[in-house]
Amino acid sequence: MFSVLECVVYQHDLRIVLLAALVCILGNICLFAVLNRSTHCIEVRRRHWLVVAATAEGIGVWATHFVAMLAYRGAMPIQFDMGLTLLSVAIAIGFFWCSFRLLGKTPDSRRCAAAAAIAATGVAAMHFTGMASIIAPARVTYDLAPIVASLGLAGLCFFAAFLFFARMSGWTRIAIPATFAVLAIVILHFTAMSATTLVPDPTRGGALTEAAGRGWLVPAIVFANLALVTLALTGSLVDRWLTDANGLADATLEALAITHDGRIVEVNARLCSLLGVSNGAIVGSMPSDWFVAADGSAFATPEGHSTEARIRGSGDEDHILEIATQTIEYRGRSCQVLAIRDLSDRKRAQRAIEHLASHDALTDLSNRTHFARALDAAIDAKKPFALLALDLDRFKAVNDVFGHGAGDEILCRIADILRAAARADDIVARIGGDEFLIIQTAISEPDDARRLAARILETLAIEMDVARDPMAVGVSIGVALFPQDGADAETLQRNADTALYRAKNNGRGHAAYFDQEMDELAQERRALEHDLRHAIARNQLRIVYQPLVATAFASIVGYEALLRWDHPERGEVAPDYFIPVAEEIGAIVPIGEWVLREACKAAADWPKNVSVAVNVSTIQFQVPNLPAVVRDALSQSGLEAHRLELEITETAFLRNRHSALKALHEIRALGVRIAMDDFGTGYSSLSNLKAFPFDKIKIDKSFVASIPDDEAARSIVRAIVGLGRSFNMPIVAEGVETEEQRQMLLDEGCPQAQGFYFGRPAGDPFRKEPPTRLAEQ
Repeated sequence: MFSVLECVVYQHDLRIVLLAALVCILGNICLFAVLNRSTHCIEVRRRHWLVVAATAEGIGVWATHFVAMLAYRGAMPIQFDMGLTLLSVAIAIGFFWCSFRLLGKTPDSRRCAAAAAIAATGVAAMHFTGMASIIAPARVTYDLAPIVASLGLAGLCFFAAFLFFARMSGWTRIAIPATFAVLAIVILHFTAMSATTLVPDPTRGGALTEAAGRGWLVPAIVFANLALVTLALTGSLVDRWLTDANGLADATLEALAITHDGRIVEVNARLCSLLGVSNGAIVGSMPSDWFVAADGSAFATPEGHSTEARIRGSGDEDHILEIATQTIEYRGRSCQVLAIRDLSDRKRAQRAIEHLASHDALTDLSNRTHFARALDAAIDAKKPFALLALDLDRFKAVNDVFGHGAGDEILCRIADILRAAARADDIVARIGGDEFLIIQTAISEPDDARRLAARILETLAIEMDVARDPMAVGVSIGVALFPQDGADAETLQRNADTALYRAKNNGRGHAAYFDQEMDELAQERRALEHDLRHAIARNQLRIVYQPLVATAFASIVGYEALLRWDHPERGEVAPDYFIPVAEEIGAIVPIGEWVLREACKAAADWPKNVSVAVNVSTIQFQVPNLPAVVRDALSQSGLEAHRLELEITETAFLRNRHSALKALHEIRALGVRIAMDDFGTGYSSLSNLKAFPFDKIKIDKSFVASIPDDEAARSIVRAIVGLGRSFNMPIVAEGVETEEQRQMLLDEGCPQAQGFYFGRPAGDPFRKEPPTRLAEQ
């Protein structure tokens, strides 16, 4: 009986033993290199690398064991059973695969311990299966205690190897774990061998010869194992390079295709996704099989520049691709790379930006800029067309009463009506507020424009019925024709606006067509507007005063300041004519301020018991500094606030009731009195009398003129006087021209009156010299 350990020392070829050690070291370096690679792969690819790692380590451990066994040069002939030998290598591979699967991608201490136990068990199972494959004239016996100890030590070494692998990086992540793994295998192998004894038994082994015939196995096993290790390491490096290259190609936002001789030989995942097909369906085809030029013609691969194309068969007109080429060397031959960039989102965004730049955000109709370009293009085409200018009736009142949200809804409804009435080639635009323009192209006769205008009015009458819908509005239309009504855009638009103005003056809700007489009237209106804007600077305005008297005794209690315009060519222009114009163009604001300052300056020199009344336009309430203007006029003139009376109409409450009431309260706080003018007409409402404590109510002259002959008018006057008495507000009757009217008002209890009966408007009643026209404030 002899010890196997003594055989290793004295009866083994040390060169082969060192070769076995080299096999073991390379095998474990390969193991952890492959494991390291697997941690950087996706799950499917990682599982493949775990199989490679298990195979490399299993064969490496098996080769280490059998090379060491083949190094034996003792007197006892030894052979190996082929079946058990192959089973031993399969056991090693299987156990290592289970160990690596359990280890996972990001192992913790528990996983490392469990994987180490499986690996150590696998090495032991492989070792003793290999020992069982020995065919020799001897009986193998084992000392269990050292074997159990070696199994524990091997497990600890594998645990250290896996733990260092999990927590280290760089080259140390491979070198240190490989060292512990080699130590585990060496400890288990040689400790187990020291616990193994071969007891000679001539009855075993049969007719065995010397092991000379097995000498070829050592270089064969070593060569096979080294080849496997080399292939595994090379595969790891190549896979990493290819994976990184493919990953880089797939990570780009551009689709890539490599072509050779006009056919596609390689593509990335982005191109497959873009075309919606697999890699195999694209490779081998030509680019023209998948793309067409942006204009629909056949696709030709660009040479050294980029071009726009579409996917063949795509119905999305915004699905535009940019394709550029570059020549490279691929697989040892000259190829072209097609870089394909999807411009769809950019094109859609560009189209959306262009649409927003040329269309109204609320109604989606063309805006002023787009309309101007379309009008210029229509004029350049030299073909007849009609220009329709539209303005909504009652829109401002509805917008003020129901709010801006309701106003926006109305504008959208009007836009839909105009779109439906116009043809697809016509241009419908909203140029601001409630103003719309339509270019009716390709008209053959003026009646085409008449039919379109009639269609709009009829549709609007159905959709916007005032009897059913309190938010309903109307529309007025002005029509100008090209080229007879204007050969350029400015003239054509001006004449359409002139026709629109005529339509509004004709009662609204109508269409008017431009003519020469209308042009003359428009020119007259524009001249009037120009002169009115400069009337103050040219010293053409003056103030006259009409007395306000006590009805019973005809004693004067105050004067109302009235504006007059002396035009050098037109003569004295009637206030009923120029004041509405001043309100429309906004000139009433500086004119009204001038009247207020001049009236206060004049009244400051009057007797202390005589007041002055000044009319304030609704437009002036839209200017937020009205209270400040009144305060400055009083301060500069020295007039006591209680001697100033401002007359307003109820239209001041329609546009912005809250701001109007705020301004009135601020003015009232100065001590100025507020009178409601023209009560009983227009928008008269008891709610306004309740909302603000007026100092006086003035009955409109239309009722006064009718009281001798109209019992209804007299009843209205009686009711207003009673209303004033109930609110403790003095009542003033305007337009008294006869003694009969004065007596009736006195009989009804009206305390104050004014009119031609008591005196016509004249200059400053307390200044002896002729009044001087006052210039700039």
